[in-house]
Amino acid sequence: MPLIMKLKLSTTKVTIACLILFSVVNLTANAQELITLQKAIDLTLENNLTIKQAKFNEALSTEDYKQSKYNMLPSVSAGPQASVNFGRSIDPSTNQFVNQRIVGVSGNVSAQVSLFQGGQLRNQVIENRILLDVDKSNTAKIKNDLILSVVTQYLSILTNQDLVTAAKQQIDISKIALDRAQKSYDVGNQTLADLAQAKAQQSTAELNLTNAQNQLDLSVLVLKQYMEMNPLTDIKVEKPDISKLTDVKTLYDEQSVLNTALGINPDVLLAKTREESFAQNIKIARGSYFPSIVLFGSAGSNFSDARTLLGGGKYPFFTQLNDNFNQSIGLSVQIPIFNRFSARTAVRKAKINYENAKVSTQLAEDNLSKVIIQAVYDVRAANKKYQSTLQTYQANKEAFNVIEQRYNVGLVNSLDYNTSLTNLNTSEFNLIQAKYELVFRSKVIDYYLGNPITL
Repeated sequence: MPLIMKLKLSTTKVTIACLILFSVVNLTANAQELITLQKAIDLTLENNLTIKQAKFNEALSTEDYKQSKYNMLPSVSAGPQASVNFGRSIDPSTNQFVNQRIVGVSGNVSAQVSLFQGGQLRNQVIENRILLDVDKSNTAKIKNDLILSVVTQYLSILTNQDLVTAAKQQIDISKIALDRAQKSYDVGNQTLADLAQAKAQQSTAELNLTNAQNQLDLSVLVLKQYMEMNPLTDIKVEKPDISKLTDVKTLYDEQSVLNTALGINPDVLLAKTREESFAQNIKIARGSYFPSIVLFGSAGSNFSDARTLLGGGKYPFFTQLNDNFNQSIGLSVQIPIFNRFSARTAVRKAKINYENAKVSTQLAEDNLSKVIIQAVYDVRAANKKYQSTLQTYQANKEAFNVIEQRYNVGLVNSLDYNTSLTNLNTSEFNLIQAKYELVFRSKVIDYYLGNPITL
């Protein structure tokens, strides 16, 4: 084969190989899904099964509310009937005993409507509307709780990612220290104990990396569970630049935050709506003390082939139905005289449930007050912690710069250099953690104020 042809074939093979490699890399890159905080929140609200169950409860309450309104409408029913009698039986048209086969047809239509029922029907409509609001408030509460959980988990992932990075840095430092210790031991400048300590430090660093990676994997798994995502899906959590966040507020007035939160917090709103529902229950229970009035009416007719005309001959079907047509209208009144105290018991239980609901509302407000005050204290403490870690980092950075310069000219030994570098890495990691904690504490306040949570 000519050399030029061989070169062309080789070039073609290389090109194909490059295309295949590029395709594989591209597919791998596409397989990894980038998750931002907003996307994590959106996927959770869209896919989370707990939210879906809450929406199903809303749908059921909607149907109950509609049905309670329908219950105020008249009810209409029809009862057609056809029969064949043999032997001695009563002629349905004449009510006389006959001994023959009789074909009979009858039918009636009846209707009734409640005119008064102690206000129970109307109060039931009101209660079912309130119960629908309860389920809506519960759905809002679940959504808000999940949003806060997603934000917490997201920041936990970011923190664990930095833990992994710091652990890898410590491994690199420990490897350098072990290499130097090995060389010093080989030339007799260090003891076996010094070498063993360097090995132990490397093992500890590797263990720290294992633990950090495990925590990272676990936090990612929990986030996937919130989003109802396949646990095997490869995702990458977007890391925002915390240093660019300029809207991190740290000074809040507890009473001002609490006043705002009381008007929008789903837990408090849910408790108040339930309290309103139990108040309505008292009115429904009291309705049992009153009489009920029902307006009713009916119309019907019948046919029997045993019936004949006065002059003899068959009685035509439609003529007989017309002659037998009957109607009725009336009022039915039911007056409760003694019902074994069931009405009184129902009212008393409704009142107890209402008082208990009032206590639950107060508990929700008290709990929110404690949480708000704690959240304000936490954001203040996080700010102080951040300022402290920032000063520590700056001091360690300045110290390391000096030691590094002296180490390069042989005025500082490797142990002091590694110690200073470790202190710098540790303080840098603590600074990053403090930044995330400050951001998180501030976002918690935003959550209680009803502000959108963004990074």
